[in-house]
Amino acid sequence: MDFEIVFIVTLYFIYMNSNLAAITEVTPLSEKDCFYIADRHKTEFTYPMHSHAEFELNFVAHANGVKRVVGDSVEIIGEYDLVLIASKDLEHVWEQHLCESKNIREITIQFSPDLFFSNFIDKNQFESIRAMLEKAQLGISFPMAAIMKVYQLLDQLSGERNGFYAVINFLTILHELSLFADEAKTLSSSAYAKMGVYSDSHRIQKIQKHINDNYKEEIRLTQLASLIDMTPAAFSRFFKLRTGRGLSDYIIDIRLAQAARLLLDTMMTISEICYESGFNNLSNFNRIFKKKKGCSPKEFRENYRKKKQVI
Repeated sequence: MDFEIVFIVTLYFIYMNSNLAAITEVTPLSEKDCFYIADRHKTEFTYPMHSHAEFELNFVAHANGVKRVVGDSVEIIGEYDLVLIASKDLEHVWEQHLCESKNIREITIQFSPDLFFSNFIDKNQFESIRAMLEKAQLGISFPMAAIMKVYQLLDQLSGERNGFYAVINFLTILHELSLFADEAKTLSSSAYAKMGVYSDSHRIQKIQKHINDNYKEEIRLTQLASLIDMTPAAFSRFFKLRTGRGLSDYIIDIRLAQAARLLLDTMMTISEICYESGFNNLSNFNRIFKKKKGCSPKEFRENYRKKKQVI
């Protein structure tokens, strides 16, 4: 069998480790399949928080008011939503929340990370898809223009029974979406998604590794600059040019991502989490967290920790 589109009933098993009580979705995608697709018409979202080894493209229609959680990103979606997740570790869920629609449509496509073998994806013709998949390690949501561009292709793919033409259709969808990758919104933070921000600069990689390893401690600009033999002023300009963010914002995002994970996955007090995440002042931690996440650490824990279920 060269290819099979499988309309599935999803299977789950329990995945546990020392910090996490969540589920890992096990899909029926075999080594000989390119992808599978599930097209559902539903009145509510019931899936719990989960992750899986496969990459996922998820389209939702007529679901205004649904809460989408991808890593430490929490957003209320509008009438349409299209998200690409290209990381096996990134937890995600779509929750009913304020949605009252009884005519929800969800098209989920999951495909293997090795769908494109290395030499193939490195060809010039796939450069935009390769860049999009790298960005989607943190989850990305596409603008409405991209959704309108691929809507009919998604609809056609759902009904396509010829495996070859289905693959061509799917590659076309990925290509069309890759043209909107620069406009797509990055969702989760890199620290929460358990992956680094990969840079083409070895000096930046060295700095990022140092920050990731020492975010609990005080990190000084002069200390980082000396690691790559630059003056503090030159380093600040260099870092922002290479990462698109100032050093202080970058360090805060790393610490907040760790705080969010501890809030969801441990029983530590908020005060303990504050200091464990590298903040040295509880009131400052609460203020920064609310500014960045839109709610207090206590509200974040109460609202989203209960969504992690073991089945």
